[in-house]
Amino acid sequence: MNVYDFTAQLSDGKTQKLSDYEGKVLLIVNTASKCGFTPQYKGLQGLYAKFKKRGFELLAFPCDQFGHQEPGTDREILSFCEVNFGIEFPLFAKIEVNGDGAHPLFQYLKSQKSGLLGGRIKWNFTKFLVNREGRVVHRYAPIIRPERIAGAIEKELARKASGSTVAPSGGTNKLGIAGRRS
Repeated sequence: MNVYDFTAQLSDGKTQKLSDYEGKVLLIVNTASKCGFTPQYKGLQGLYAKFKKRGFELLAFPCDQFGHQEPGTDREILSFCEVNFGIEFPLFAKIEVNGDGAHPLFQYLKSQKSGLLGGRIKWNFTKFLVNREGRVVHRYAPIIRPERIAGAIEKELARKASGSTVAPSGGTNKLGIAGRRS
């Protein structure tokens, strides 16, 4: 089992198969628009803009389980994020991430990487980095700003799905294969 086995509803009501992201590096985040961490949307958009063309996707899942910090409708949340942060990455429908009503994707993510509170999500803007094979490789606490994750994303993007790395331009990877010069 991996993240590609799940589906989720987008903010426009359409069902999205996560298998459509197969072979890409993913950052999956539970978000909120009235949270002290809400300004992280800017950093998340920055990561998305920087890495999208290299096989990176950012999937945002609004959640209202922490201090009623995501009270709006899916349409209101999308509008807020587009107007205030210019987000271009997929925004999903509001979900629960803890408890009996937790979305199956987040049940899976938590089972793969526990955090400070064990399997529970501590707060909004918990982040899960997923490799090209659909496996969770890192979990980041809400306090970790998106910019601090860039190096780990870069590292995962350099790996092929088989686990080998792609050589940087002009260098060689761990298998001794040279990269292209620009």
